[in-house]
Amino acid sequence: MGLCHAKPIKIPETQFESDGINGEIQPQNGGTGKTPKFPFYSPSPLPSAFKNSPANSSVTSTPLRFFKRPFPPPSPAKHIRALLARRHGSVKPNEASIPEGSECDIGLDKNFGFSKQFANHFELGDEVGRGHFGYTCYGKGKKGSLKGLDVAVKVIPKAKMTTAIAIEDVRREVKILRALTGHKNLVQFYESYEDDDNVYVVMELCQGGELLDRILSRGGKFSEEDAKAVMVQILSVTAYCHLQGVVHRDLKPENFLFTSKDENAPLKAIDFGLSDYVKPDERLNDIVGSAYYVAPEVLHRAYGTEADMWSIGVIAYILLCGSRPFWARTESGIFRAVLKADPSFDEAPWPSLSPEAIDFVKRLLNKDYRKRLTAAQALSHPWLSGFHQDIKIPQDMIVYRLVRAYICSSSLRKAALGALAKTLTVPQLAYMKEQFQMLSPSKNGYISMQNFKTAVLRTATDAMKDSRVIEYVNLVSSIQYRKMDFEEFCAAAISVHQLEAMETWEQHARRAYELFEKDGNRPIMIEELASELGLSPSVPVHVVLQDWIRHSDGKLSFLGFVRLLHGVSSRTFQKALPA
Repeated sequence: MGLCHAKPIKIPETQFESDGINGEIQPQNGGTGKTPKFPFYSPSPLPSAFKNSPANSSVTSTPLRFFKRPFPPPSPAKHIRALLARRHGSVKPNEASIPEGSECDIGLDKNFGFSKQFANHFELGDEVGRGHFGYTCYGKGKKGSLKGLDVAVKVIPKAKMTTAIAIEDVRREVKILRALTGHKNLVQFYESYEDDDNVYVVMELCQGGELLDRILSRGGKFSEEDAKAVMVQILSVTAYCHLQGVVHRDLKPENFLFTSKDENAPLKAIDFGLSDYVKPDERLNDIVGSAYYVAPEVLHRAYGTEADMWSIGVIAYILLCGSRPFWARTESGIFRAVLKADPSFDEAPWPSLSPEAIDFVKRLLNKDYRKRLTAAQALSHPWLSGFHQDIKIPQDMIVYRLVRAYICSSSLRKAALGALAKTLTVPQLAYMKEQFQMLSPSKNGYISMQNFKTAVLRTATDAMKDSRVIEYVNLVSSIQYRKMDFEEFCAAAISVHQLEAMETWEQHARRAYELFEKDGNRPIMIEELASELGLSPSVPVHVVLQDWIRHSDGKLSFLGFVRLLHGVSSRTFQKALPA
């Protein structure tokens, strides 16, 4: 149900032409516009699913989770086809497409409650794009506040909505667009209409073409400075969506449009047809998106907003070097690469790029989602320094998660995190300071848990209610805890996993341990340590904890200190216990 007016009909669907070696992005020569024989998206990371993939199938487009073209038998993604069949109606043995018949329509309520006065308010023009669920046309306002304004009208035939879930997908897309509209890097939503045959979504008309087209016109890549300008806009709208509890799930160059052909035209995010709501402590499990940009945890069916950050890392990689970080001749090969391979930073132009640019991309393309930068953190990265003066970095929901975990931690772990916070660099402290100031500390420089709720409500939209992020914030704000100053806030809001992903992690940890030795380390009995960690007394647990304590003086060892920083649980110890 995403926007589809980005690509004129005459342009072939396949925009990427592979060089057959490293997936370099090049303009197509002599494109025929023919439909590829095989859709690239067969999302199964299991090795057994790859053996039947055709050796000559070329992954050349980025369709969504709904397959329009037939699979070559035998299908390498039977379980996905079964899921689609349940979601969108019955499918033929070797085809996973949205059924056109009416056998699934019985009993479905296709009344959305939208206005039925579309023809009175807008004139529908030529078709400019077509997607899996509908098509987009030029439109012009006939009356009211939009009179004379050129718009884009997305037309979604109700005949395509053959299951209750498909109807809910359309409803959710409109709700998200309506709630989030207003951000300068998000396509403006005007109104939604319906009649007996179609749903009409009226939006801002962006006539500058796709980001993908701009990449191709520049020979496949951007300069660092131009890439920074693009990334700041992508990160700004993504951070806004994530704060509201919305994960896009299909971020790629095709889904960002320039408002005009001007070189400095603003960039707009489009196509929220795959978007969904997610709370900070929840994980989604359906496999959606586009193969080249899909995050590893999506293939593992447990993901959140971090999946969008992986996709942005892929976009950044393409912008800077003109090649895909993960490439193969088949869709199953792409998934294997995403799960197992590391992107190359050794070949040109990477050695000539700034260390900050390389670090930025690496910290987004980390296969461990816990170590990935958030959108707000990425905006604060040194590589983008000076490029977001006009963009306010929003609140970061990861801070709420980390603070909640900190408050529930033992006094020993709080002391360890306090020592680690004292090793933060100037850019890291700048990010912390921005997040702290957004919580509106008192004149004395303290915040309470209630500040977290107040700060979020200032930027809350209807999307935040639907995603139940407000429920989560209420939970955080209800915790009884003393007031927190900036120093303790840094200890509470620090992400050990993200620090661990940095090349300087060893220095951070060693320096923090030195500080902990001076101020917080003390002799501790194994029984006391088990109690501090909330573990039930047992002989196997004590055997594991013996490694945490130095035998010479009974104090916490460096190994124990690092493990304590990460936090522990009974489940963690179950994995560590000897068989």
